[in-house]
Amino acid sequence: MFFKIIEYKSPEYEQMVELRSKILRIPLGLSFTEEQLAAEKDDILLGSFEEKDKFLKGCCILSKVDDLTIKLRQMAVSDDFQGKGIGRQVIVFAEKVAKEKGFKKIIMNARKSVEGFYGKLGYTIVGDEFIEVSIPHYKMVKTII
Repeated sequence: MFFKIIEYKSPEYEQMVELRSKILRIPLGLSFTEEQLAAEKDDILLGSFEEKDKFLKGCCILSKVDDLTIKLRQMAVSDDFQGKGIGRQVIVFAEKVAKEKGFKKIIMNARKSVEGFYGKLGYTIVGDEFIEVSIPHYKMVKTII
C-alpha cells in the first residue's frame, strides 16, 4: 500500500467519490450533490492505493475548522480490504498530514457503529449521541502533538 494526497477533480478523486458513494452513501439511500463535491476543492483529500493496480482502497478527507483544528470526514475502505488494517493506516497517514500542516486537534462525527475503531486509535467521545445522515453518530476528538 502507498498513501498520498489526492488532487481535486483528478482521476484518483473520481475513484474516491465512487468509493465513498459505494461505502457511505448508497447503503443509506443517499448520493452526493454537486454542491457537496464542489465544497471539497479546498479540503485535503487522502487515499490509500494498492501498489500493484493503483486502485484506491481507502480514503478520508481533512477539512480545516480553524488554525489548530481539522475535521476528519468521509472515511471509507473498500469492502474487500475492510478488517485488514487499511483503515488504521489511513488514519495514521491523516494524522501525519494534519500534524505536518500545523494542526493540533482532529475532530470527527463518527458513526456509532465504528466508534470503537476510532477509540482504539486514541479518539474520545465528546458529548451525546446524535443523528446525522439518518444514523447515530458521536463527536470524537484527538489531540495530535
